[in-house]
Amino acid sequence: MESTEKKPCCCCSTEEPAADTVFPADVPDAVPSCCRHKDRSPEEYKALVNRLSRIEGQVRGVRGMLEKDAYCVDILVQVAAVNSALNSFAKELLAQHMSTCVADDLRAGSDEKLNELIRLLPRLMK
Repeated sequence: MESTEKKPCCCCSTEEPAADTVFPADVPDAVPSCCRHKDRSPEEYKALVNRLSRIEGQVRGVRGMLEKDAYCVDILVQVAAVNSALNSFAKELLAQHMSTCVADDLRAGSDEKLNELIRLLPRLMK
């Protein structure tokens, strides 16, 4: 059974951020991406993890097809299914983000997360 217990972030302590810490390039004075956290309910967490586990299984299936020299078209159909599953995961995560993080930020009188989302959308819609 997987633990939903939150692990402390190494960069949120008083120590210097790790060398591989990523700072968003388009946000001045940004908090490192590893320091931004989202408290999800156990139900949200479990649903997202289960969806990712199914996607992992699909990707392993595609690899198995390749290893068994499956016909290209058959593999491509499965790749399309994986892409669709990832897009569905992204849509669910985006909906959760908008209904919690962005909405809470707007209710608090800030538009920081809304602006962040607006900058993100072009990257999601490639």
